[in-house]
Amino acid sequence: MPTFMDFHNELKLSKEAIEKITEMTAGKVVDQFGVRQIDLYHNEHGHVYCLLEAPSAEAVRLHHESMGVPCGNVHQVDSVAGFA
Repeated sequence: MPTFMDFHNELKLSKEAIEKITEMTAGKVVDQFGVRQIDLYHNEHGHVYCLLEAPSAEAVRLHHESMGVPCGNVHQVDSVAGFA
């Protein structure tokens, strides 16, 4: 499954939202679009990076849209673990 990363500027996540995403990530939950959150990186300035497995960039956009979260650029990425 391809891996994607997207960025959200000024997305202030509540402690509850972070806990829910953490639970979904640990549980390897796949949503109705075939998207699974691998990790989430954020800071106090509202800069949020999502690392996701998904069938396509469009699925990533639909995943965010279903949660009411604006989604900017989506980039397909490779893991550094794949490079020797």
